[in-house]
Amino acid sequence: MEDAVSVWQTASFATSIFEGDVVLLSVVEQKRLYLSRSTESNKKALLGQFFTPEKTAVFMAGLFADGDECCRLLDAGAGIGSLSAAFLDRWRQGGFRFSQVEVDAFELDSNLVKCLAQTLEKYDYKKSDFSCNIYKEDFIHAAANSLTGSLFSEPLNLYTHAILNPPYKKISSHSAHRAALRRVGIETVNLYSAFVALAVALTAPNGQIVAIIPRSFCNGPYYRPFRDFILERAAIRHMHLFESRRQAFKDDGVLQENIIIRLERGGIQGPVTVSTSTDDTFADLTTNEYPFDQIVFPDDLERFIHVPTSLEPNTIALSAAIRYTLADLGIQVSTGPVVDFRLKEHLRDMPGPGTAPLLYPGHFSGGMTTWPIEGMKKPNAIAHNADTEKWLYPKGFYCVVRRFSSKEEKRRIIASVVDPATFNDYPMLGFENHLNVFHEQKRGLPEPLAHGLAVFLNTTAVDEQFRRFNGHTQVNATDLKTMKFPSRDDLIQLGAWAIQQGALTQEQIDSKLAELAA
Repeated sequence: MEDAVSVWQTASFATSIFEGDVVLLSVVEQKRLYLSRSTESNKKALLGQFFTPEKTAVFMAGLFADGDECCRLLDAGAGIGSLSAAFLDRWRQGGFRFSQVEVDAFELDSNLVKCLAQTLEKYDYKKSDFSCNIYKEDFIHAAANSLTGSLFSEPLNLYTHAILNPPYKKISSHSAHRAALRRVGIETVNLYSAFVALAVALTAPNGQIVAIIPRSFCNGPYYRPFRDFILERAAIRHMHLFESRRQAFKDDGVLQENIIIRLERGGIQGPVTVSTSTDDTFADLTTNEYPFDQIVFPDDLERFIHVPTSLEPNTIALSAAIRYTLADLGIQVSTGPVVDFRLKEHLRDMPGPGTAPLLYPGHFSGGMTTWPIEGMKKPNAIAHNADTEKWLYPKGFYCVVRRFSSKEEKRRIIASVVDPATFNDYPMLGFENHLNVFHEQKRGLPEPLAHGLAVFLNTTAVDEQFRRFNGHTQVNATDLKTMKFPSRDDLIQLGAWAIQQGALTQEQIDSKLAELAA
């Protein structure tokens, strides 16, 4: 293939660090730490480039099943070779029985290629059982050309194994990357999911793919085509979740929640092993096995991927009383329509004649509404005129959920009730884009129904169930549409009870849901 460089031509790393079968991983880790600390954050963001810590790399290499056939390993976005090194360490130490290993490593950053070559050279013991090629080219274009049989590219042979820490960066809908992916039937929005999809496409039947990627692909409409692509071509064998979102790439300041996933190309789907650890020391590793219908629900058209972290039965999933969709209930949920930076000229710090209340997440606390708030950094009102009328809702009772929670916040779903009595004689309300609004055809809900929705959404069981498929701090309207709810009558009764009680504790809310679900 064009630009393929033999490792042996470019590597010149000193051999004095080796003694017999002593491995290179600790040396690679020192390089990783140096590069992580010395590389400017804007360059990391530009390339979506975050290097894999040694312990994470070793864990990932340990997920592969053993085999004694010839191994063809793909490392796309190889960086300095941390993942390949972990895989090859395991092989050289007897963890794999491969008679031959061939590595194809793709790395576009020319500044890293020499380090990558130095890493891989050390696994050649002059036994003629190891070979390697480094491709200094764009993996997406190389893979797409290979899969489509381009005359301008040498085809890649299918891989038996792939180990990936792909770049994390959005793909423009009109970019050359998007066009290349569409040529091979892959529709996705981020480099990381593109790399994984291409790795699956390039893997031989029963081949294994292990990747560390953001958990954002598990839910949401943008990753639905990617989920379809993966689930139709591979079986999920193992998923590992870091319980602290700050730990997987802490040296690079990455706050994205990451997951390690092992796929088997063309495998028959069976139970899925799910492991968790607080951080990348894996000191408190726990492992459980779940039937696949607890990972992807059979009736879920969106094919959300759930990551259960406990064998304890979930109240929501098991209850026959909690099985209704919002469509069944005659309720809709929408993202707040007021995008403030597009309507700047109509925003007002405080309400006055000719305005409507404008509600932000900051106006909600303890489940209720406080408006207006003097000294708030956000405006409290929006001009009510012909230009803004279409963005406003009639005053009424609504249930709202914040779209974003802060990092490491206890709760992911935080629901509140909008009480029309708060707004005196104002006939219309504005909901800012950082809120999700439950409504009936863009009108308010019956008061007890609004309260019942808020109580239900604020239960611990709902939060736990939501976290099984949502791996980031954003709560999208699409996510809320896929959830199951009690019946409309049960929600109204729940709301009536809440109104009578006044202020509620978490224990009261959870206890009431347990009664309802029984």
